[in-house]
Amino acid sequence: MPPVSTPLASIDSPAMRQAGRDLLSLALMDARNHTLHLLDQFESAPPIAQGGLQPRWLAGHIGWMAEAWLGRNTQRSRGTACAFQPTRLASIEPHADQWWNAEQMQRRVALAGPDLATTKQFLLNTLESTLELLEKTPETDEALYFYRLALFHEDLRGEQLITLAQIHGIPLHLPLPGSMQLRPPLSLPACEWQLGSERGGFVFDNEKWAHPVAVPDYEIDAQPVSWAQFVEFVDDGGYDNADWWHPAGWVWLQTLAEGEGRRGPRYVDQIGVASGAVLQTRFGARTRLAGQQPAMHMAWWEADAWCRWAGRRLPSEQEWERAALGAASQGFRWGDVHEWTASSLVPWPGFSADPWMAYSVPWFGRARVLRGASFATRARMKHPKFRGFALPGDDVRFVGFRSCAI
Repeated sequence: MPPVSTPLASIDSPAMRQAGRDLLSLALMDARNHTLHLLDQFESAPPIAQGGLQPRWLAGHIGWMAEAWLGRNTQRSRGTACAFQPTRLASIEPHADQWWNAEQMQRRVALAGPDLATTKQFLLNTLESTLELLEKTPETDEALYFYRLALFHEDLRGEQLITLAQIHGIPLHLPLPGSMQLRPPLSLPACEWQLGSERGGFVFDNEKWAHPVAVPDYEIDAQPVSWAQFVEFVDDGGYDNADWWHPAGWVWLQTLAEGEGRRGPRYVDQIGVASGAVLQTRFGARTRLAGQQPAMHMAWWEADAWCRWAGRRLPSEQEWERAALGAASQGFRWGDVHEWTASSLVPWPGFSADPWMAYSVPWFGRARVLRGASFATRARMKHPKFRGFALPGDDVRFVGFRSCAI
């Protein structure tokens, strides 16, 4: 199938899912430059303690992923019809699989990781190889599939690198979400909605395929819950009252309270009850956040508890998607933070795993669905059909939430 002829404003457009060779080439270079820039920020900071995910490994894994599915993949032209474990050629780096293949990390023999120079050279060499192959690739969705996958995988990992910077206090200069104009909730009529992605261009496998769902009339917040709104919950003893929490969420909270004295969302140092302002550590610096900024670094359990306290609920993912695509003109704002939904990550009718099976399949039935995007998400990844996911106790990402009327 040829790429859909959608006009693309730039490599930052979400329509990059339909991009052809020329724009893909530019976007792949842009993504690799972004990775190298982020890697440099870590290397100029104090070393991160061993035992957790290392940014240098993550950067090397980005290059490994691209080479594994492109330069080394004998079935790359087959697109999603490629085998889950295709025959692969040798890597340009003899130790690549031992160093950067996530599936071998648990069973590999001990092998010292590469130094920074080796990692950067691998990233440059694999990009050069990818671009050379791309020049000779037909302009079809099947032939371009793995190039688009390599691009979006790098964008996903880039945000993961930014998340690591937040975890370890690495100073990054990123524009944070500003104050929101708080609009009243939106009332949307009942409809039949096509949930998920249509065929054509690049589609993440958990978005397959578009199917009709009935969406009753509902009321949904025009913007994510703000810090001022969340502070009211904290001030009302929200972290002390089990009545507002899902039983499993209360266990999660008590476990954290015993270990770190959790009295609010992660990274929060101080909450101003009178002003609604919050002091939260952002990339190693204590930052005063205005009450009208979106609340962030929330676990699903915290979002659910706030909704119970407020007499509201989290939206389903079909309610979120319908509002994002159908209520933008009414003031529906998204893109500052990823947003929890009430939905569990499950396969949809017609689902089939793509060759990168480790992306969605291991998380079905375990994770909750995230919708939207954050300030740390590359603009081309801000697609209203994108179906993110995380475990309900994950509070290290740039995640908030909005609510619906019960």
